[in-house]
Amino acid sequence: MSVLNGALQILLFIALVLALARPLGGYMARVFEGRRTVLAPVLTPLENLFYRLAGVDRTREQGWVGYGLSMFVFNAAGFVLLYTILRLQRFLPLDPQHFVGMSPKLAFNTAISFVTNTNWQAYSGESTLGHFAQATGLTVQNFLSAATGIALAIVFIRALSRQHAKTIGNFWVDVTRCTLYVLLPISIVLALVFVWQGVPQTLLASATANTLEGARQTIALGPVASQEAIKMLGTNGGGFFNANSAHPFENPTPLTNLVQMLAIFAIGAGLTNVFGRYVGNEKQGWSILGAMTVLFLCGALISWVAEAYGTPHLVAHGIDQFGGNMEGKEVRFGIVASSLFVTVTTAASCGAVNAMHDSLTALGGLVPMFNMHLGEVIFGGAGSGFYVALLFVLLALFLAGLMVGRTPEYLGKKIESREVKLAVIGIAVPSLCMLIGTAVASILPAGTAGLANQGPHGFSEILYAFTSASANNGSAFAGLSADTWFYDIALGLCMFIGRFLPMAPMLAIAGSMALKTRAPASAGTFPTDGALFSALLAVTMLIVGGVTFLPMLALGPIAEHAAMLAGMSF
Repeated sequence: MSVLNGALQILLFIALVLALARPLGGYMARVFEGRRTVLAPVLTPLENLFYRLAGVDRTREQGWVGYGLSMFVFNAAGFVLLYTILRLQRFLPLDPQHFVGMSPKLAFNTAISFVTNTNWQAYSGESTLGHFAQATGLTVQNFLSAATGIALAIVFIRALSRQHAKTIGNFWVDVTRCTLYVLLPISIVLALVFVWQGVPQTLLASATANTLEGARQTIALGPVASQEAIKMLGTNGGGFFNANSAHPFENPTPLTNLVQMLAIFAIGAGLTNVFGRYVGNEKQGWSILGAMTVLFLCGALISWVAEAYGTPHLVAHGIDQFGGNMEGKEVRFGIVASSLFVTVTTAASCGAVNAMHDSLTALGGLVPMFNMHLGEVIFGGAGSGFYVALLFVLLALFLAGLMVGRTPEYLGKKIESREVKLAVIGIAVPSLCMLIGTAVASILPAGTAGLANQGPHGFSEILYAFTSASANNGSAFAGLSADTWFYDIALGLCMFIGRFLPMAPMLAIAGSMALKTRAPASAGTFPTDGALFSALLAVTMLIVGGVTFLPMLALGPIAEHAAMLAGMSF
């Protein structure tokens, strides 16, 4: 019965995600095409006001270089502003806790983290940041970093749908429309749902409660619901509290747990439908969504089985594992909902957690690492996951072309050597950061000093940290003490490189593809709107991720699993 219950939970979740994809995709397509939506009477005057204040001509489009420069300047300004807020926190208003500012190294790490949509947190939110810093610093960047990723995904989609075009859009228009018409309205609805379920939304610093033992306990409060909504919808993941979505004030009920997981996948799934609508064939989007869904289901099932099976080594020592591996998990969620959340948050580069990943079994911990190793392609980050998936599409078609001896093409446009080289660079850069960062940290005393465990699990803690940073995920094996000069700087650099360097080749490909002519399909055209292509795309993603990281995984979680089966400990 428990097996049936778990399978039904997973299948119900994925069915809800698939059901959301088309209506949300249709709405986003209307927004970015500039067509009228139901919110236009309220938001269009506000949108026009922003353009007037900023001096933006909404009718003037940019080439890929101008678009990229605008994006980088926008995010650089966001980094400077957030760094300043974090450093000067003690002088800011609306901070009843009167916390001091962050140290330079931690402020550097945190500012890069939130600007890059990573939201890696080497600090405890409720004891480090006041309400002003949380609301105007972190939450604002949650919106803007997500809007940046979505805007870039729209650019790639727009470029593939155009012909003979020297421009690909206007960054300022795309990011404004995304924030006003997509992220803000949905976040307001989500925040109200969370408040209804018991998530705090207040400017009070704390509340005092009398415990059953007669002691008095101070409980931190704040504007939690508003941050929680965009944290999930924008695949940001940064929690108001240190325990993140395992904290009852961030994720109090099974309903909020389900809503949070749906919010994490909603935009990634919806963008596949936006793509299909832009290119005039919704099946093109469904084929990419199919590959994502298969990979996600495989990871979710492996994670669930591994955690339900537990640790035989503990049973041999008389510890009851009948309910599975419940270490680090909330009883109100249980094995299935916790394992599903682990898979969702790393398949989508969100990084929010409702269970401690350091307490997962070896194979249970392998799944989130492997999800991130694939490069944000299983639904992925808000926008960034989809444009990386399109890079894999080009690579898959190139490999298929090699096998049959034909020049590969996509949507009637030839894929030439320039596009393939740029796609490989975009895919390889985060992987190199993960591998090089892990190698350096594993041999330097500054890297190994932060470990809480020895042997394969200690290595997994380092590998997970650099994987999470480079993939802009933000979750962690919590045993690693990361608030040191080495980790704050090294992980900050990996976040920056993993986020912004792949954007340059992606934009260059977009500029190149927009210029090309679409040729009609012929008898020799490889169909990209069916199950065969979904399978090819999924296999390409698995091979690239598996071959690149198999040696690292063999030293970490695979070795740990083998040791567990042999009854060994470290």
